[in-house]
Amino acid sequence: MEEFKIQTAVCFGADALNCLKNLTASRIFIVTDPFMVESKMVDRITEQLKEKEYMIFSNVVPDPPLELVVEGVREVMAYKPDTVIALGGGSAIDEAKAIMHFSKQIGDLPDMEFIAVPTTSGTGSEVTSFAVITDKDKGVKYPLVDKSLLPDIAVLDPGLVKSLPPSIVADTGMDVLTHALEAYVSTKANAFTDALAEKAAVTVLKYLVKSYESPVDMEAREQMHYASCMAGLAFDMTSLGVNHAIAHNIGGKFGVAHGRTNAILLPYVIAYNAEIQDYNTKEYKTAAKKYAAIASLYGIGGVNIRSAVKNLIHQIQKMQKLMKMPVSFKECGLKPDEFHKAEEQIAEGALADGCIVTNPRVVSKKDILDILKQAL
Repeated sequence: MEEFKIQTAVCFGADALNCLKNLTASRIFIVTDPFMVESKMVDRITEQLKEKEYMIFSNVVPDPPLELVVEGVREVMAYKPDTVIALGGGSAIDEAKAIMHFSKQIGDLPDMEFIAVPTTSGTGSEVTSFAVITDKDKGVKYPLVDKSLLPDIAVLDPGLVKSLPPSIVADTGMDVLTHALEAYVSTKANAFTDALAEKAAVTVLKYLVKSYESPVDMEAREQMHYASCMAGLAFDMTSLGVNHAIAHNIGGKFGVAHGRTNAILLPYVIAYNAEIQDYNTKEYKTAAKKYAAIASLYGIGGVNIRSAVKNLIHQIQKMQKLMKMPVSFKECGLKPDEFHKAEEQIAEGALADGCIVTNPRVVSKKDILDILKQAL
């Protein structure tokens, strides 16, 4: 028996932030980053909290490190909030998750409602039981996976992503596509997660470049915001695959933006999972059929499964070029000799990453090294 359950209530659409006016909380702890405070974006939250007591913790940086999580735990232990609101991108939401997770373990605290308000369209963290924190001394990213990390409420207000710069739109949008495709071909995929993953993937293919090219195209920005959430709902139930397993280790080692890393790897991972090298193949793998289905849904299907998969790969590469994204790690500024020195460690770390368990193809160390060679 399988189960499909959505634990997080999703408030979405124009003026979605108005739902915060209905909070019964008395003490609210807001986790965000310095830019949200300096740009007064956090005021969009606090103006909904009139007559309520709140504290702003703005010590969030990209790839939240352990030391800032510890600092946040100290603040929560002292403040004892009954509601935590995370405002920002995946880093802010992940840091808030980690702070709550460890605070509950070590402190005598009231039950805390958790509300996630994403300001980027990428991680889907507002609806997932995952968080990633970084040990910068070791150069390693640690995923936390626990149903207690799921927010109670996700607030998707398109107005919060209107001013995203193009480079962030590109990086985070390709992260959404990677989430959707990995969820779709996961060994734990089912009919319900497939529906979410299909819709998310096709939405990204249709709207991401438009969102990149025009910040005033609010339809594109809104649809990308929803696609991010749908992909998050899908992969929270299915997990991910080798793309993220490798990306976690490259990000921890070299600091390349997560979505950018995923985008560089994605064409090679699709080709690897689809196993379409043999032109005489008559029986295609399930992953190949699924990739081809996405291509067909978007209108770029081919005369057979192989050609449809190749069309999907070419479309992804076309999008990368249109958005002026690097298509190799060398283009990200990584030096080949340094990359080669780290390859063994990256591959071993990827094999130990929990995401690799649900990849549709059993992955060897040699397979990962081959993917890295192509992506360099």
